[in-house]
Amino acid sequence: MIHLTRTLVRTWMHRLLHTDDTPRRTAAAFAMGVFIGFSPLFGFHTLIGIVLAFALRLNRVAALIGVYANLPWFVAPYYTVSTVLGASLLGVAPPPDFGGQLAVLFDLSMTSRAFWSGLATLLHPLLWPFSVGSMLGASVLAGVAYVLAVPAIQAGRARLHRPPARVS
Repeated sequence: MIHLTRTLVRTWMHRLLHTDDTPRRTAAAFAMGVFIGFSPLFGFHTLIGIVLAFALRLNRVAALIGVYANLPWFVAPYYTVSTVLGASLLGVAPPPDFGGQLAVLFDLSMTSRAFWSGLATLLHPLLWPFSVGSMLGASVLAGVAYVLAVPAIQAGRARLHRPPARVS
């Protein structure tokens, strides 16, 4: 499994570095993907990334790598921190005893209507903080991704086009 993952990553990196796009356009595609991947449009990231990459004629592989930068173990901490940031910026207080109410909900069956209606009621006041915070976080991460990707792509391409070292 790890060998398959390494092979897939190498294949994508090879395609990413062997394009006719400039490093800046490739980095822009990657940064756009990062922005989409960390946006509040959770669940639609891949579709939006592909559609925008086609529409803007950007490197689709770079865009998808950016979209998938939001790995599963980043999702909960990122959206929690960004929602708290959004709440503080908008002056929205979390519902009283949020943790206790959430624990009560998880005592219910996730297949019950009461669970989902209770969850919607509990999370409704946090919709705007979630949206604002994750858009702000996505913007910052996309900017950082672009700044870091340009020199990394330039170095990767230079290394690929360097003649092999002579062995004496």
